[in-house]
Amino acid sequence: MMRVCGKIVLGLLFCGMGAAQQPWQQLNNPSRAEVASTWKTPPAEYGPEPYYGLNGAITLEVVRRDLDTMKALGYRAVVMQYGFGSDRAYLSPEYMAFFREVVHEVSQREMRLWIVDDAGYPSGFAGGKFSAEHPELRMQALVATQKKQIAAGESFDAALSANTVAVTAVGADGALVQIPVAQGHAHWTAPAGAWTVVVVEHGFRTSATRSDTNPKRTKDGTQSLEDYLDPAATAQYLAFTHEAYRKAVGDEFGKTILGFRGDEPDYSIAGLPWTPKFFEAFRAKKGYEVRPYLAALVQAKDAPLTEEQRRVRADYYDVFADLFRDGFFKPQADWCAAHGLEYQMHLNHEEQQIELARSEGDFFRAMRFVQVPGIDAIWHQIWTDTVSDFPRLASSAAHVYGHPHAFTESFAAYRPLPDAAMARYILNEQFVRGINLMETMYFPASTDGKGGPMAFMREPSYPDLMHYSARMSYLMSQGRPAADVALLLPREDLWRGEVKTDATFVSTERLLSEHQVDFDVIDEDAIARLLPLEQGRFVSLSGNRYRAVIVPHAHLLPQAVVDRLHAFAASGGTVLFLGSVPALIAEKTNLDARATRPGEFAWATTVAVDLPVTPTPPAYPLTTAPAPMRVAPGAWQQIAQALPPNALTLAVPKDGLRMMHRTWKDATVYLLFNETATVFSGAVRLAAGPGAQVELWDVQAGAIAPVAARAAQKGLELDLNIEPYATRVLVVRSGASIE
Repeated sequence: MMRVCGKIVLGLLFCGMGAAQQPWQQLNNPSRAEVASTWKTPPAEYGPEPYYGLNGAITLEVVRRDLDTMKALGYRAVVMQYGFGSDRAYLSPEYMAFFREVVHEVSQREMRLWIVDDAGYPSGFAGGKFSAEHPELRMQALVATQKKQIAAGESFDAALSANTVAVTAVGADGALVQIPVAQGHAHWTAPAGAWTVVVVEHGFRTSATRSDTNPKRTKDGTQSLEDYLDPAATAQYLAFTHEAYRKAVGDEFGKTILGFRGDEPDYSIAGLPWTPKFFEAFRAKKGYEVRPYLAALVQAKDAPLTEEQRRVRADYYDVFADLFRDGFFKPQADWCAAHGLEYQMHLNHEEQQIELARSEGDFFRAMRFVQVPGIDAIWHQIWTDTVSDFPRLASSAAHVYGHPHAFTESFAAYRPLPDAAMARYILNEQFVRGINLMETMYFPASTDGKGGPMAFMREPSYPDLMHYSARMSYLMSQGRPAADVALLLPREDLWRGEVKTDATFVSTERLLSEHQVDFDVIDEDAIARLLPLEQGRFVSLSGNRYRAVIVPHAHLLPQAVVDRLHAFAASGGTVLFLGSVPALIAEKTNLDARATRPGEFAWATTVAVDLPVTPTPPAYPLTTAPAPMRVAPGAWQQIAQALPPNALTLAVPKDGLRMMHRTWKDATVYLLFNETATVFSGAVRLAAGPGAQVELWDVQAGAIAPVAARAAQKGLELDLNIEPYATRVLVVRSGASIE
């Protein structure tokens, strides 16, 4: 193992800071003329791309036929995964030699390629190699292995496994009593009351894997995931997978091959995520011993936690999120950067943040170093009857952390399968929320005459959709994001299981979108220590300047976040609390969080809101739109007055028009989407300086035309008609301003 880790580290050192970035990998600031000269036929790096499975006894003839079909459909790149039923073992010399020939075929067609980092999903099982070759590096968890109810005066007496980490008696009132263990044996007599003795052990547990090397072709635990929290396990993963591709096709890295694509790494397990160094890391960060609380935490779904235990759970998941980021995501991002590649990744449960907090810790912490953050739109998460703002998480991560792209995996397991018109709607829903790299599912290899593109991809209008997607992806990747409002994701509350905070966050996303407010979601780490503060602005690593931060009903905030928000407000920024100010403030630990002092948030604005709270996450498939936030009379006016002036406003308010915008060197580009089934007709006002001109960029036709506009206060006004579920791209040339 040390030899493997050493090779990876030395490889990174020899690569220095990594290969020079290509233009598509960098934020830029082009002129309107530069964009106009390229947008009709943008570079292949901007996609779109199908997810292609190399399934069955595939031949180069099949690959050539499928790549030609992809090009005819309008695809510019391809995401490629080892497929079920292959006659070449995964990662074997035979497979890698074949893959090199495949890369050559992609290159010959001037297409680009993303390599799926595993033989299925979630990423991190290396096609079964951890179970077969390195079982000591498999995923681990803390679980309750014994539960015994005892009454007052009764005794618990048991020999314990060497894997035992805690033995705890849990009282009916939630009280916890640690039972001493001596020489592998526990003995305890219960005092008055009813008690449950819980034995907590560490053991190998894994999220189920859907592996194309599994002969049963089922999603199960036979091929374990790696221990995501252990950098040594990820070093071994890189040695198994990425290094094998480097040896075979490394000369195409950064050219034909754009990077590695990961999928849904998470802890969908019973129990708590764990690694052998977890307790040491916990003590180092939090300064106390967590073992006395484990019995309550491992059975949190079976018994409600006390307030003290909820705070400890937040501390536990804080450490977990750190270890997950540093043990799994960052090493892969660093490896890719060192080899001129990008790391593209999406998580699980993006649309259900409380679930994500338990299985991945924190969306933003996981994405901190990922070069192309992503989401997936599956099942029924986006449809005309389902309003879904969660794609903004990925684009916000890209904006906050300084990356030009955010991607989607769309259409997997859709019920029902969309037609081409619905596919356009689903992509537009994501474009207007900042996604700008489109991957579509699924295109199994046409081996033996089977497979090939999905039914909706065969419709005559589908190539037009892909050409549209390529142009829109390019346009909305150019320049820099322009949102000046930030919506805080209250991570501590998600770890605590605060359903109302989660519901308020989701409803606030919708409320802002309905009022054409362009915003980014921002995380507590960015506020507390990452983003510079300049004259009442938090400046993202992409360069957009947040003038207001909205905090949606946070019950607990870290002291470091509160201090930065206070400094932000003192320098001229706006901090807006929806619902109420926090009741608790945590310094080093959530466990020791203190009560808020009277008047402590006098420097902020607070607006009363109310909303329905759903006690459990919605079930799949999602078939109804989330309930909108109910605001007190005049509350939206209070919110709007506290926020910076919108770059785009409507003469007559309508909630069905969505907007996002970006800036170029001498222009501002606006993407508008009519999210309703009725025609949008009305006057639109755009912020602009003297002498500004407006153009309509027809993305489908690749045409540019001037738009008649009249002078209005601080800008221009124009009349627009937008068909149901259609988009418009407006470019305001010279003099445009968002300040």
